[in-house]
Amino acid sequence: MLEVFLQETGTAAPAIEPNAAAALALGLAALGAGYAERGIGAAAMGAIAEDDSLFVNGLIMTVLPETLVILAVVGFFLI
Repeated sequence: MLEVFLQETGTAAPAIEPNAAAALALGLAALGAGYAERGIGAAAMGAIAEDDSLFVNGLIMTVLPETLVILAVVGFFLI
């Protein structure tokens, strides 16, 4: 059985403070970008080893996930 317990004051409060939520969002964005770059970087290095003309494409694909972190930093400073 699911029982719901209300707060004594009867008002809703956020689970975490806004600054903590912004820091958590920034950290998760950085973690996601790092996870994405892991696979992209390995594939780009393999492609560059096969054909040197793919360097620019590999560099662009490696840098793209970092834009996620840049947007998260902008959001962090807006909050």
